[in-house]
Amino acid sequence: MKLKMSNEVDLGREPVRHLLFVLAVPAITSQVVNALYNMVDRMYIGHIPETGAASLTGVGVCFPLIMIVSAFASLLGMGGAPRASILMGKKDNQGAEKIMGNCFTALVIAAVLLTILILIFQRPLLFLFGASENTIGYALDYMSIYAIGTIFVQLTLGMNMFISAQGFSKISMLTVVIGAVTNIILDPVFIFGFGMGVRGAALATILSQAISAVWAIRFLTGQNTVLRLKKEHLKIRSKILLPCIGLGVAPFVMQSTESILVLCFNSSLLKYGGDLAVGAMTILSSVMQFALLPLQGLTQGGQPIISFNYGAGNADRVKEAFKMQTICCVSFAAILWILSELTPGIFVAVFTSDPELSALASWALRIYMGSVVLMGLQISCQQTFIAFGNSKVSAFLAIFRKILVLIPLIYILPAFLSDKVMAVFLAEPIADFIAVATTVTMFTFSFKATLKKMRAPA
Repeated sequence: MKLKMSNEVDLGREPVRHLLFVLAVPAITSQVVNALYNMVDRMYIGHIPETGAASLTGVGVCFPLIMIVSAFASLLGMGGAPRASILMGKKDNQGAEKIMGNCFTALVIAAVLLTILILIFQRPLLFLFGASENTIGYALDYMSIYAIGTIFVQLTLGMNMFISAQGFSKISMLTVVIGAVTNIILDPVFIFGFGMGVRGAALATILSQAISAVWAIRFLTGQNTVLRLKKEHLKIRSKILLPCIGLGVAPFVMQSTESILVLCFNSSLLKYGGDLAVGAMTILSSVMQFALLPLQGLTQGGQPIISFNYGAGNADRVKEAFKMQTICCVSFAAILWILSELTPGIFVAVFTSDPELSALASWALRIYMGSVVLMGLQISCQQTFIAFGNSKVSAFLAIFRKILVLIPLIYILPAFLSDKVMAVFLAEPIADFIAVATTVTMFTFSFKATLKKMRAPA
């Protein structure tokens, strides 16, 4: 069997620089397109006559629940896909197919359970995340329909990871682009044409995800894939699924804890700075999330290269792939840091034209993004732990930064600084610095040991 994963690339032989470019560009495109069509969704909703502002706020408080749904897709998709890549590097395609089949079934089960729980508890949850009596109706209209389409979200996001893991970067990109374009077309038709408002936006979203899910599953059951989704591999076996869940804990924590962070940041800022500070935080978090998407795309493109060659025992290619991935990540993060420090108004202007809010957000962005230059190292190292299948360390690092460092700092720093609002914003760069120092230290020792083990005689 050749060290080849798809008809697009040969991860065992082609130059690493070329592979990273070929795989990362579609991955970055997918990340950006996915974010853009969510933004377009909100733009349409915000322009609904008379009720646009309230509708937008109502849909906005649904975001933490939507992030939780996505987090479960990452738990199984990002937990299973690297393990499948590693087994392919070991020439064990059947083992990789068993992983994919188990993760598929688990995604379906998770989707059913999430749908039931959201439909039962959505009202108190939406109030918890910031809905009011004025906006709860719009939030329920959106979430009730979105919840029904949870199965499509799970399968699209989760199974697309397995397409990327095989090296089919263009197919993976098309999974996202097809859904995004469909959503952009259907949004105005349902929202304005049929007069459905936020319900139309939700319906457009789940129909778009359904089309993407069908596309992904059809590919994985067709003749052009390397790993095929087969009936005999769908029965869940704990020895296959549990290691995938263990590896997926890190990305799961990274996504699901965003909801907790929203609560912590907003409660503190509302206390010390009022609604204006909360509005600024909404802008800052949006800028940070959107700006870091290319880093996530870069590491998503690097993961199959590192995992496959790790499984194949090719230490030199693993080292080269990590080096190239890190150089690209650090370079992008440095550019992002320079722009955010010198021209923060450019980022802020995308989200608001209000002079008072713009002034506060521009000032706060310089503080909030103070350590973003280091995030290239953080993301590259942490995602490489996942690419190696190192579930314990990757899970610890995810929990360490947000739960053990950032959230406590949000409440501790205002007790020591006179400018309470600045203290809350300052929690982010301090947490980033501590997290990066910890991650790089752990990774340095682990990476050297991993390469040494790979080079040792069998």
